[in-house]
Amino acid sequence: MITCPYCFTKVAPGRIAFRCLGVGGRAKGCAPQPDTVLGAFRGGANAPALPPVFTARRAGRRATCPSCSRESAWRVCPSCHNRLPAEYCANPGKIVALVGAKHAGKSTYIAVLVHELMNRVGEELHSSIVPCDDRTIERYKQDFAGPLYGERKLLLSTQSASASPRDPLVYLFTRTVGRLRRRTASLTLVLFDTAGEDLRQREMSELHLRYLSAADAVIFLLDPLELPGAHAALTGAARARSGTLASDLMSDQMDVVARVTELLRGKSGKLTIPAAVALSKIDELRESMERQSALHRAREPIGALDLDDRDAVDEQVRSLLHQWEAGMIDRYLEQHYTTYALFGLSALGSVPEGEAVARSGIRPYRVEDPLLWLLYRFKMLNGVRR
Repeated sequence: MITCPYCFTKVAPGRIAFRCLGVGGRAKGCAPQPDTVLGAFRGGANAPALPPVFTARRAGRRATCPSCSRESAWRVCPSCHNRLPAEYCANPGKIVALVGAKHAGKSTYIAVLVHELMNRVGEELHSSIVPCDDRTIERYKQDFAGPLYGERKLLLSTQSASASPRDPLVYLFTRTVGRLRRRTASLTLVLFDTAGEDLRQREMSELHLRYLSAADAVIFLLDPLELPGAHAALTGAARARSGTLASDLMSDQMDVVARVTELLRGKSGKLTIPAAVALSKIDELRESMERQSALHRAREPIGALDLDDRDAVDEQVRSLLHQWEAGMIDRYLEQHYTTYALFGLSALGSVPEGEAVARSGIRPYRVEDPLLWLLYRFKMLNGVRR
């Protein structure tokens, strides 16, 4: 089965639909017509005019349009009519969901994580990460990399999908694994930066239910500045920025974890998908931690998951949660997930200056840790004890 990365419907490979190539050059083809299915999915007032969608008796890489007899390789989801990238169909991989409370820094995390996977972390793991479609290329450059890395501006808070419909970012992450029998393993990263209010609105729950139900893993991004007990550990600008959402129902960290778990749950018992729970903006709290804390040292780039380091960070973050009056998050995760891990990271690495990145630049700290742990869980990365 292939899961559509846009509407998250599961489709059997033999039931994938195709879109006619239409008229092109001297080639005869079907004329464009309103695609009401795609228009309804995108929520626009007008349906886009495109060549028609058709089904094939034996769907392969290509199929012949029954109306104009022109062969097409444009595969689309039969449920939403979005085009399915060829690489995605060939390597369905794993889907990782990213969710978080309001102002947890989800958009910034996405921007920096993808940048690191393309560069520093990609070199360490001998891996590649490529966008699966043009919309991913355009949206990453325009909404993420352009403002953050080009203009050095902080990214705006994610708008509700009801007010601003958007496409997910779909990437194919690939690396070669195995020593004796080398094989290529892939991980499909479907990054959909969910706004906190989307998890509360009933009309949005169906899309998010499909999104979360399709996930093979979930990354929770929590803002430690909004944990009541962490306020005393902050200094300077960080203290001024903490607790500003105390009266905002969309910013409660525990509520987001519980709401997403509720959407994930399909039956009784613990959830079996791995959950990575990360405290963002950890750089603003490191001064209050003991010098021997695992969060005072950077991860060593060894091309594998350092299990000793992983255990130390997990225990440190657990201790901080209980210290900052958020121990219920840890207890709740233990009760509802068979496998979960705790992380501390910073996408920017330093406190922003107003609405801009600090003059010292973007210096990510452990931003890749949750994904490395998931790669280890998916048997795409070795774990070592040193």
